[in-house]
Amino acid sequence: MAVGADHGGFELKSSIIEHLRDQGLPVHDCGCTSKDAVDYPDFAHAVANLVGTGVCRWGIVVDGAGIGSCMAANKVPGVRAALCYDLSSARNSREHNHANVLTLGAGLIGNGLAHQIVDEWLATPWGPDRHARRVAKITDIEKRYLRPGAEA
Repeated sequence: MAVGADHGGFELKSSIIEHLRDQGLPVHDCGCTSKDAVDYPDFAHAVANLVGTGVCRWGIVVDGAGIGSCMAANKVPGVRAALCYDLSSARNSREHNHANVLTLGAGLIGNGLAHQIVDEWLATPWGPDRHARRVAKITDIEKRYLRPGAEA
C-alpha cells in the first residue's frame, strides 16, 4: 500500500499509516514528512506511479480537499483514483469503478471517518459484469490517448 500526502494531509496520512500498520498491512510512505508547505501533485504522482507500475496494489493520497490529488493521480496510466468522503462513496468507487487509489480531504473529514472510509474501501471487492465492462471502456479511452515512449 502506497500512502502519501501534502502538508495539509500530513497528520491524517500519519494516522492512516498507523491504522494500516496496526492491521498488519505493509505501507510504503511516499511523504511528505512534515507540515511544511509542499505541492500535492508531487506526492499524488509518487503514490500513483507505484500503483500504475504495479509496485503497490493500492494507494491512498491525502491533501486538504482530496480533489487536486485525485486529478493528479488519474493522469498516471492504469490508475483509477477516487475521492471518497463517506462510506457510500468508498464502496461505490471500488465496486462500480474499480478504484485502485483512494484520495481523501483532511480538511473535510476527521480521523475516525477517514479510518472507516479506508477500511470500507479496502474491504469492498471490484464488481463483476457490467461494472467490469464499464471499467474496460475507461481503460480503452485511456489507451487511445497514451503516447508511445511517453516518460513516466
